Amino acid sequence: MTTTAPHHRSEAGQGAAGGLVVLAAVMLFVAGVLDLLRGVMAIAEDDVYVAAPNYLFKFDLTSWGWIQLVLGAVAVLVSMGLFSRATWARVVGVGMAGLLIIANFLSIPYYPLWSLTLIALYAFVIWALCVVRRGD
Repeated sequence: MTTTAPHHRSEAGQGAAGGLVVLAAVMLFVAGVLDLLRGVMAIAEDDVYVAAPNYLFKFDLTSWGWIQLVLGAVAVLVSMGLFSRATWARVVGVGMAGLLIIANFLSIPYYPLWSLTLIALYAFVIWALCVVRRGD
């Protein structure tokens, strides 16, 4: 009969895990604010966006702006939950980052470089939130 000792994590490991959650919270907050600003630009029908006449996914710029605005606002709220290390925020943060990756994929024809940059940021947020074990 073998007994196993309880698995204890080192302080360095716990610090790194906590640091990843904080980094993910900061990245989600910054990217959410940037999506908020993109939504405001689209609602105001700013000249920043280009027309993509032959793209499969066509959206009205104003309605697309409202979608970006709402998703960005929710991302900022979830990042606040991540700062308090709430478990619900980690789960919702992964889901929100996934939705925002899809939203930014759909906006590639209108603002390609920035959409790809935000996709990379949100992919990093998903990684940082998933690599941390429960309870860290």
